[in-house]
Amino acid sequence: MSLSDQESFWKGEFGLGYIDRNKGEKIISSNIHLFSNVFKNIDYIDSIVEFGCNIGLNLLAIDRLMPDVRLTGVDINENALSRVENWGKAKTVLGSVVDLELSDTYDLTFTKGVLIHINPDHLNKVYENLYNYSNRYILVAEYYNPNPVTVPYRGESDKLFKRDFAGEILDIYSDLKLLSYGFCYKRDLLFPQDDITWFLLEKSK
Repeated sequence: MSLSDQESFWKGEFGLGYIDRNKGEKIISSNIHLFSNVFKNIDYIDSIVEFGCNIGLNLLAIDRLMPDVRLTGVDINENALSRVENWGKAKTVLGSVVDLELSDTYDLTFTKGVLIHINPDHLNKVYENLYNYSNRYILVAEYYNPNPVTVPYRGESDKLFKRDFAGEILDIYSDLKLLSYGFCYKRDLLFPQDDITWFLLEKSK
């Protein structure tokens, strides 16, 4: 499958710049706070896969909360994924979250700040992957907007999209239910996130 403009954008130099801008212990602390709120609503899980893991700051935070959970990270940027490999606590898969083939399924599949950068024409395929590779839970933590909109992103057009990602997934898969949701504010004095709204979905047992 040929890469979309958005995927090529993140696979190349801009993706490398993102790595330099987004790292450090403060981000990890904010991620720990976010995931601790998410995991309050989850029973025991053994395995997690992140679609679009970048350098693994979400996976690292999860590992600090649940060190025995098996972690897998998928990313299209080879440089970013090498950081996860060097960390050594997560299995890595180099590839597109749109055109994805994994050998396993997982108790939780999730994205955080990734669906907003996917070409809208390809979203249903990513939704399908999130659903099919999940044994039970799906988490989407993205910029929310009730209606689809395109937002300029660092001087680039058609690289950032806001919409109700979780609502669209719920509409497609009738056996999913909304388990919980929350908002993380960029002005939070202790654990800021970039105005992310998270939604935790569960498959019917």
